[in-house]
Amino acid sequence: MEQLIYLNGELVERDQAKVSVYDHGLLYGDGVFEGIRAYNGRVFRLEEHLRRLERSARAIMLEIPMSREELVEATVMTCRANDVRDGYIRLVVTRGIGDLGLDPRKCPEATVFIIAANIQLYPEELYESGLRLITCSTRRNSPASLDPGVKSLNYLNNILAKIECTLADVSEGIMLTCNGMVSECTGDNIFVVTEDTLLTPPVEAGILDGITRATVIELARDEGIPVQQHLFPVTEVYTADEVFLTGTAAELVPVIEVDGRIIGGGKPGGMTKRLLSRFREISMSEGTPIQE
Repeated sequence: MEQLIYLNGELVERDQAKVSVYDHGLLYGDGVFEGIRAYNGRVFRLEEHLRRLERSARAIMLEIPMSREELVEATVMTCRANDVRDGYIRLVVTRGIGDLGLDPRKCPEATVFIIAANIQLYPEELYESGLRLITCSTRRNSPASLDPGVKSLNYLNNILAKIECTLADVSEGIMLTCNGMVSECTGDNIFVVTEDTLLTPPVEAGILDGITRATVIELARDEGIPVQQHLFPVTEVYTADEVFLTGTAAELVPVIEVDGRIIGGGKPGGMTKRLLSRFREISMSEGTPIQE
């Protein structure tokens, strides 16, 4: 079946889904997006994703030309059109077509497109064996210059760090704040487990307020697991009992080595497995139905 893309109100074939070379999303990374998952015929936490999309758009003074209800309908319609029951959805809003100047006032209307397809960020065996990480030399953008809490199309900061991971032959890398504290990874949030307490950097540190991150915190509290959110150095990662990452595409994936240091016993820990199991339970049973 030919893949169909939602583009400005229409479903078009993939080869015909085109944006202008004058679109400011392409020219300047001027836009926002969401990565969303579908499980078992439902779109998981769609309302939360759309609220975050709207916050990101407001932060950069970008007017989304669709209501939230229209975005919901467009998202599920795109999934239905591509027979996606379990997959990944990319919803993008760019500033739209303008000229070669920076002035966003030259872009009269935003561009909206939605892609629904299959994705597997990590092979299933890595959820059993765990990831190897490095600490990247590329520092996370300062919130004073470009707030990482805005999920914008400008991902060069993350890409530069991802190149370091590729060169080191590891799956992911930890990015530090400008002050040298742990912030997040190139595409995922990070958690450490020490003495049965869950620790993760706070949103106030300028990290992305991850939907999966928030879900895991919610699940941990339901399970009676203490959760702390504060800044910490990378040595806290080296000495942790367990480490795992969270993200829409990654879900919840264990880490067994960082900068050559073996984490815990070199295999996924009990709390990581427990939270992953709980996450998969709710993700398979909650969400916005795709079929009418």
